[in-house]
Amino acid sequence: MLKVEEQTPVTFSSELLAKFDEIKSRYPEGKQKSALLPLLHLVQAEFLWVPTSAMDQVAAYLNIQPIEVYEVATFYTMYFLKPQGKYALEVCRTGPCCLVGAEKILSHLEDKLGVKEGEVTADGLFSFRGVECLAACGFGPVLQISPEYTFYENLTTDSVDKLIEDLKNKS
Repeated sequence: MLKVEEQTPVTFSSELLAKFDEIKSRYPEGKQKSALLPLLHLVQAEFLWVPTSAMDQVAAYLNIQPIEVYEVATFYTMYFLKPQGKYALEVCRTGPCCLVGAEKILSHLEDKLGVKEGEVTADGLFSFRGVECLAACGFGPVLQISPEYTFYENLTTDSVDKLIEDLKNKS
């Protein structure tokens, strides 16, 4: 399992800060807090998760309290609050997908990747977790891959194996 120190400070590149500036400029003076969600998306795309030190820097950038950032980051499950693999596999685990094999897919991922749900493979490529509805109830079990949010339907253990191999070859 990949070990990353939770409190490791992060540094925002000038390119990332330029993207911050562009997004912040979309909002009227005094309403820049509205840029919070897209800024957190950029942080996550850069670091594959949203470390506390990055949330603190986002708060300072937007001139808001850190707790305001923490509230948002912890409310939305799309933000990862601990390190993830380059490919974060998210399997729908709500009723309709479970009825057609989602739990089997989650178990298969654990066996195939050699890590438990929420852990990261030693090579840093993969992590997986069960998530709530991915809005494809008629096509389950379904999976999406962050950070690109590519979507896969009608999964089988064989199609998951092929997907993992394709992602390994892509890296």
